[in-house]
Amino acid sequence: MVDYILLEKYAKDKSVLFVEDDKDIIKETSELLELIFPKVDVAFDGQEAIEKYKNFYKENNTYYDVVISDIKMPNKDGIELTREVYDINKEQLLIILSAHSESNYLLELVNIGISHFIAKPLNYDSFVHVLYTKLKELYHKSNKEDNINSTILRINDNLTWNKETKQLLKNKENIKLTKKEILLLEILFKYSEKTHTIEELITILWANDDEKSPSISNLKNIISRLRKKVPELDLENVYGFGYRINLK
Repeated sequence: MVDYILLEKYAKDKSVLFVEDDKDIIKETSELLELIFPKVDVAFDGQEAIEKYKNFYKENNTYYDVVISDIKMPNKDGIELTREVYDINKEQLLIILSAHSESNYLLELVNIGISHFIAKPLNYDSFVHVLYTKLKELYHKSNKEDNINSTILRINDNLTWNKETKQLLKNKENIKLTKKEILLLEILFKYSEKTHTIEELITILWANDDEKSPSISNLKNIISRLRKKVPELDLENVYGFGYRINLK
């Protein structure tokens, strides 16, 4: 189900190049795209599309966020266009519109690297749902890359983690944490895609302590205190294995 508030959030700064030679489809679909995206350019065939693609980069120093293309077009078809776009930018999000009669082209497109297809004639609810899904992936991928390269890790709308000062901030206000809580968060944030075993966390947290044989209950106490201090933290207990932290 499409969350239209989130769709607006995911698409608010995104650009799209729509490539189609059917004037009726162009009119209907571009009107829909303009309701979603702030920047929509249209090309009538693959040759015009690749020229616009290159010119857009020259003018903006960035590529279109999304390219949506038909397969059968004059001058240069969708397969040729796909090859040229991927030669320029292998990370491009490219969605192909495909009629059932064009199924013989799909294997070639899959081999090139296309995995995003929308059937023609377009069902606009399905079309919007695919756009929503792909924009959501693009949004989270971009945020993840920003978090990796930035000193500030954004956890959710209210919480951030400063990697250098090792501070957890809520609405820019520092949350007071114990040394063990800070160390635990540092581990979980550094490898947020990983589930850490209980044994691993205990070993790291008590590596430099004189305390003998820390138990699982010691770790659970730290996690319990953190959850009370910061309920917004999504500290997940993977039953029988360990813990991980989920970024939103």
